[in-house]
Amino acid sequence: MGTLRRMSLWRQPEPQSWWQIVEDTLMEDIGSGDVSGGVIDEDQTINWAIEAQGEGVLCGAGIVEFLLMPQPGDPSESFIESLIDDGSSVSRGDIVARGRLVTRRALQVERTALNFLMLLSGVSTLTSQFVKRVDGTKAKIVDTRKTVPMLRSLQKYAVRCGGGHNHRMGLYDGAMLKDNHIAASGSITEAVNRFRQYASHMTKLEIECETLDQVEEAVRAGTDIILLDNMDPFDMREAVKRVSGKCILEASGGIDLDTVRAVAQTGVDLISVGALTHSSVSVPFHMEFE
Repeated sequence: MGTLRRMSLWRQPEPQSWWQIVEDTLMEDIGSGDVSGGVIDEDQTINWAIEAQGEGVLCGAGIVEFLLMPQPGDPSESFIESLIDDGSSVSRGDIVARGRLVTRRALQVERTALNFLMLLSGVSTLTSQFVKRVDGTKAKIVDTRKTVPMLRSLQKYAVRCGGGHNHRMGLYDGAMLKDNHIAASGSITEAVNRFRQYASHMTKLEIECETLDQVEEAVRAGTDIILLDNMDPFDMREAVKRVSGKCILEASGGIDLDTVRAVAQTGVDLISVGALTHSSVSVPFHMEFE
């Protein structure tokens, strides 16, 4: 039958070094060898299918393809077919991918493929729920750096699959001066002046503000973005009025599905939610052999 494969199952841009992360995770599981695989004949092949066991938004189709793709030298009947794309809704019983593969290999990669699929689909599903809550406002839902260690690029990819947007990837691609930066520098104005002395003109600057007075100081200092940290909706609305479009406003701090709509209605541009990547619930999937 041959291999059925599209150019790419990833939404662009692909997560940085995703294949290395997946390979390292697979080797964590296999270690020195699969001691269970010896019960299976070396040349046996099997039809497999991955089925959703709950509802959500799919993320991880490219990893499934990578792990379950037939390899050169595999039997001619080997194939893989992805049936649902990243970012699409899935319901209990939906088959997201199917194929035929050497049985030993299918068993070796099964848990790694499912772990990524469940975790990432959990992130994209929760993100989608937040995005729906702010529909009709101008606010965008964005992620944070509160990610699982070494899985940041994949989790932030999952946020985009759920309809959200990415904040900075790390300390290297955007500057944020938080309360501790400001305290150590002496003031917002001093911190911004020091930053401007060494930073490239291409680097955006965000200032974390806890009060309306700090918001006004940050605007005067010439910041690009202001993060309204743990402000109530009344102060957020006042901040929007005072800033009057001079810079981007981001709301953050303990925002959940019950409160995000009220935050969005204050007129802020961005709402950052750490829960997208640190508190999402995995969507269940399993692999069945036929």
